[in-house]
Amino acid sequence: MRIIKIKKNDAGQRLDKFLSKAVSGLPASLMYKYIRTKKIKVNRKRAEQNYFLCEGDEIQLFIRDEFFGSPEKDTGALSRITPKISVVYEDENIILCNKRPGVLVHEDDGASDNTLIMHVKAYLYRKGEYDPEDEQSFAPALCNRIDRNTGGIVIAAKNAEALRVMNRKIKDDEIRKFYICAVHGRMESDRETLTAYLKKDARNNTVTVSDKARDGYKNIITKYRTLTRHGDSSLLEVELVTGRTHQIRAHMAHIGHPLLGDGKYGVNRTDREKGYKYQALYSYRLIFDFKDDTGALGYLRGREVSIDARDIWFASDFPQGAEIIESLKKN
Repeated sequence: MRIIKIKKNDAGQRLDKFLSKAVSGLPASLMYKYIRTKKIKVNRKRAEQNYFLCEGDEIQLFIRDEFFGSPEKDTGALSRITPKISVVYEDENIILCNKRPGVLVHEDDGASDNTLIMHVKAYLYRKGEYDPEDEQSFAPALCNRIDRNTGGIVIAAKNAEALRVMNRKIKDDEIRKFYICAVHGRMESDRETLTAYLKKDARNNTVTVSDKARDGYKNIITKYRTLTRHGDSSLLEVELVTGRTHQIRAHMAHIGHPLLGDGKYGVNRTDREKGYKYQALYSYRLIFDFKDDTGALGYLRGREVSIDARDIWFASDFPQGAEIIESLKKN
């Protein structure tokens, strides 16, 4: 028999979800059978698969040792990495990073170590705030993500409760997200709220925008205000009311103003010659617009976090671009 004692970062999870991570060698079909036949108990009593674990609970597992295995921890990788992150805000629960364009947020087949999340883990590991050897089911995780070639603020949770709360706040639209972008053409309006419908093509990693509701399309709302115009381009602040895949890039292209440097929804051959290696889009400001100040992250209610406008690489292409962006934070 094995006994697993539930720690703080394990609490709040369903029994089956926790076991799928803590005993990863146990097939799901057997796990549900063992719960049903009382070979897996909680506090020496029969438990349902959807039982929510509490700190201090003990799970008794009357199963073969082979199912536990010896999962490889990433301590070695974390100790090898020299963390390279730009911290915008940090407290005991969360950390906000300024992700640079070109950096992956999560690993893919060819960049498992050189990602934002791995650098966040290495940073916390070196600070003594995270050790994978001490965890049974939790690792620091990103609460939001932005495209590889987009820069800006990414939120990471340091503990399981913060991750659950922040994910719920994002789902409930209690975080306002503002971007700076540079687009082709001189915007006619100083500000506007755009509405349309968007459909995602997961296979090709693209989206299509329509002015009319169509089957399979979801509504999108994009607010913008024109900050300045220079030559044949405009600098905008955009607020995402809805947060769909590639929403800003596709929506601006749909109205005839594709982002500078965006080869997916525009033609960027000339932009690249001008030095636009990435699409001119930066997530520069967040407002924690929480409905109340209760719960683990209630202290963040009403707080605004932003990056220095000088970090927005394309702002300098517009006369006084950085100064204009900085002035937004005072309004």
